[in-house]
Amino acid sequence: MRRLDPFDLVGTTVAGKYAIESVVDEGGFSIIYRAMHVIWNRPVAIKAFKAAESLTGESRDRLLRDFVQEGALLVELSERCSAVCQARDVATLTTSRGDWVPYMVLEWLDGECLEKVLFRERQSRTPPRSLAQALALLEPIAEALAHAHDKGIAHRDLKPGNFFVLSEKRGECGIKLLDFGIAKVCRNHGARNATQLDHRSFTPAYAAPEQFSPGYGATGPWTDVFAMALIMVELMSGREPIDGADLETMAAHVTDLRVRPTPRSRGAEVSGEVEAIFERALAVDQRRRYQSVREFWRALGVAAQVSPHRIVSAPPPAMEAGEESVPRHVSSRPSHAPTATTLTLEAREPVHAPGTSRARRRAATLAVGGLALVLGLGVAAGVRFPQLRAMARVARATAMNAAHVPTASSAGRCPEGMASVPASSFFMGSDDGPADERPAHRVKVSAFCIDRREVTAAAYKACSDRGECKRADHENDWPGVTAQDRTSYDGLCNARDPASRGTHPVNCVDWEMARTYCAAHGARLPTEAEWELAARGPDGRRYPWGDDEPTSRHSNACGGECDGSSTSPVGSFPAGRSPYGLDDVVGNVSEWVDDRFAPYASNVRADVASLAANETRVVRGGAWAGGSPASLRPTFRDRAQAVARSYRIGFRCAAEAAE
Repeated sequence: MRRLDPFDLVGTTVAGKYAIESVVDEGGFSIIYRAMHVIWNRPVAIKAFKAAESLTGESRDRLLRDFVQEGALLVELSERCSAVCQARDVATLTTSRGDWVPYMVLEWLDGECLEKVLFRERQSRTPPRSLAQALALLEPIAEALAHAHDKGIAHRDLKPGNFFVLSEKRGECGIKLLDFGIAKVCRNHGARNATQLDHRSFTPAYAAPEQFSPGYGATGPWTDVFAMALIMVELMSGREPIDGADLETMAAHVTDLRVRPTPRSRGAEVSGEVEAIFERALAVDQRRRYQSVREFWRALGVAAQVSPHRIVSAPPPAMEAGEESVPRHVSSRPSHAPTATTLTLEAREPVHAPGTSRARRRAATLAVGGLALVLGLGVAAGVRFPQLRAMARVARATAMNAAHVPTASSAGRCPEGMASVPASSFFMGSDDGPADERPAHRVKVSAFCIDRREVTAAAYKACSDRGECKRADHENDWPGVTAQDRTSYDGLCNARDPASRGTHPVNCVDWEMARTYCAAHGARLPTEAEWELAARGPDGRRYPWGDDEPTSRHSNACGGECDGSSTSPVGSFPAGRSPYGLDDVVGNVSEWVDDRFAPYASNVRADVASLAANETRVVRGGAWAGGSPASLRPTFRDRAQAVARSYRIGFRCAAEAAE
């Protein structure tokens, strides 16, 4: 089918060097031309953006600045990773009709988008890919996103139509990531929007809940995790991951707390461990998801027994030698309440034959924002009343599910590596446990942030190497420690062997050392009530993962259920995560909290204040050597003198949630 050329560029030469040959694709927001570089005699792609001709004055200047900035972003990312489509030039042109058009020159790619590949495979009944095959296919994309997420940049419109397959061989292929034009910079301070455009644009069939409704929180790298998980499910099941041919149905499906679009729910046979990884990646509550594609991909690599170096080669900055394995707590994520009030839909040309459900589902790209221009994808045109009614139906469809997820404003924003826990009331303690856990009493806790993982030996060593923390001890020391104790346990202090135990939790540190470390990172120790809420949630569950009895899959807590003999690397037991995504809250090492130890009083106050004035501190979470399932209950309370340095005690940090 011959494509229209609304700019009348075919047959012309742009900028004296790009001879326009044909229109190769058109979407709602841009037109792609094939052109020949007349000097180098090499093909290039010219991406010209629609509807910019209506802009004048300051709006045009602002667009051009943002447009150049987006081009620079593409250049930077493509230099770091060959899987990102390269930008060669950005400029503007004036058409024969006098229209002002910004355009971008991109590398020419021979092949087809993954969307067409998947459609053809379904038509021919090609068996779906295994987990290993899907990982191999999308590994270059994951690596590109990992680099972007390390820099605080999210794509926000991942879909098979933006994955361009250069050659298709199962287990070995070339693939490129397109359209970083809607990427936004997520900065530690201030606005995270690199382009400063008040909009979000996405494809509903691969959208995360927060893209359908701001009630689910802000978008970011975790939004890309959701989309990547959906695409993986599609590769492994041979089915579209989200049901529905209209926006309203898709929104209801993607936000349904009862059924998640995981591999098993779509008919793929995967292990329980793999299913749990996808359940986390596709959580409605964004705070429970993996916070970057790197985290998600590594978890899948471990589950598939693929070397992590093949999955995403570069280690995350927090795990490099001498670096911290917990976030820089001094910088918190800012709040990002969307300012847009207008939501529009614009039709685009279907990729597949008319009448297919996929064509209908791809026929809408949703743009949010009062500003009509969307870089990288183009412009959402005027608002029509039927479109507004469609969006109103979506809002109603998502409202009930959104009510079950705390909003960003109630939970606050947290640094990378920390979980955001919203202000809550819950019953702390238990009525059926040891005396120290009684009575169950209602406590109110303000919103806060807490480390997803225990502070590691490597992170603590980095702090002591900088002179901000005391060195972690190589020996156990507590009041009454014996020579036999030291002989038995000194070898278990992880600071003795930072090379091989750097990813294990730090231990053999006393309460003051833990408090000093957190303070050096702009944080603090969690209160006892904060710790218990983060470990079990407000719903009264018996264990962090629910009510099922603990097994060796849930934690490193080696009583009768496993035969371990020391700590494990942090995050080794994803099946045991808490409702807010915390790893190892029970088992591995027990954890110092801020409170002094005291029995719960029958008239305990409804706040998190300490209730006694002695120097015995609360220790929470059981340890690898706990030896009893009872110690894995989040209500379990232990105690130790503040000066104790024990092989079984470590810590994690907490911080105030940024508004």
